[in-house]
Amino acid sequence: MHSQPLRIFPLLLLTLSTVLVAVPARALDLPLSSIPQRVRVYHPDLTAARLAIAEARGRQLGSGRLPNPTVGYDFQSQSRVSPQTAIYSFDQTFPLTRRLSLEKKLTSQLVTSAELEVRDAERRLIADAQDKAIRLLTLARQRELRQQQTELAQKLADFATGRAKAGEVSPLDAKQIQLDAQRLRVEARLLEAQSVSLLGQLKPMLGLRPEDSLIISGDLTIMTFPGISSWRMRPDFQLSQTKIAAAQTDQQLARARRIPDIKAGFFTSNEFQDVAPSNRVHTGYTGFRISLPLPFWNRNQGEIAEKAASAERARLESDALAVQITGEAGTARREMETNAAIVRETRETLLPLAAEQMSAMQRAYESGQSPLLSVLRARDQRLQLESSSLDALRDFHLARIRYEAATGQHAPALPQQPAK
Repeated sequence: MHSQPLRIFPLLLLTLSTVLVAVPARALDLPLSSIPQRVRVYHPDLTAARLAIAEARGRQLGSGRLPNPTVGYDFQSQSRVSPQTAIYSFDQTFPLTRRLSLEKKLTSQLVTSAELEVRDAERRLIADAQDKAIRLLTLARQRELRQQQTELAQKLADFATGRAKAGEVSPLDAKQIQLDAQRLRVEARLLEAQSVSLLGQLKPMLGLRPEDSLIISGDLTIMTFPGISSWRMRPDFQLSQTKIAAAQTDQQLARARRIPDIKAGFFTSNEFQDVAPSNRVHTGYTGFRISLPLPFWNRNQGEIAEKAASAERARLESDALAVQITGEAGTARREMETNAAIVRETRETLLPLAAEQMSAMQRAYESGQSPLLSVLRARDQRLQLESSSLDALRDFHLARIRYEAATGQHAPALPQQPAK
């Protein structure tokens, strides 16, 4: 009697779980200028990297503190020659140098280093996402170009087919043009496959799932040169400067450890001795003690030498990074200038001539004054020029991205407060 509701219940559970699990795909239309902020918020690597800051701050909480004091209790029972004794003690160690303040300063510098490492990760990941977005926009324009060329080839193929039926041209010409139109379609499909691959790499960087839709919008035809920026606020360079300061602090800390901590404390005792069956004598005492280690055999020479070498290495690495950054920025700037000149020359001079030549060759072919090979060659030359112009335009924007990354424009280091 109750078997039917029992059979329906699992089906309802399955339906409900399917509805809860099934999350509709999202669609995102993202302008090219919004990519930096999107990467900062949604990139999973940055979410994980920011935990390094929390780790450094956690270490900072425990630095620069005195070690915990110790409490002691000693007990000795009564004997014929000694009384019963209970001794209570309290001991604390203290540094004789600035070790605690130097430890606090060092951990503060390490927190700054962690923040700069995250900022530098932002700089690199933003540039990577922008690079892929530029390539996606270029591939979309290349596909549009192939589509336009395919339509022109199809019109020429229809014309040649009609002329071939009338016996005015060779049927081989019509087949050749059809083959050329098919070649352009295949090239467009190959470009589409490259776009799918780039989208698959870009979506996780923007916090999207594979099933989500992503459209990158932007106008690549506008070539604007970024202003000359100082690279000294680039986060990895500031990180190298912070590492120099931290290495110097660590070197001072090694010198401070030459003299070990002293130990001081006080103690009190309670004693009694039975001198007769009914007579007990109570005595006691209170005292103070101090323990001072003598640095005769070990003055921490090894660690001091190690930290001195580390400080020098940090300085040399910073100098090398400065040379590398100036090279990256200068090279990217020259690449922008070169590619901009190529785009302007192609647009203003070569493409108009190629378009005029292709139209003249096609009219000559239609009137029977030019062979088909000349028409195809002229059209291929125009296609190659337009593709080269798009490639130069793409390379200009990629060089601009490298310049902005080299100068840290999208992720500059924040001004740091001097360590106390």
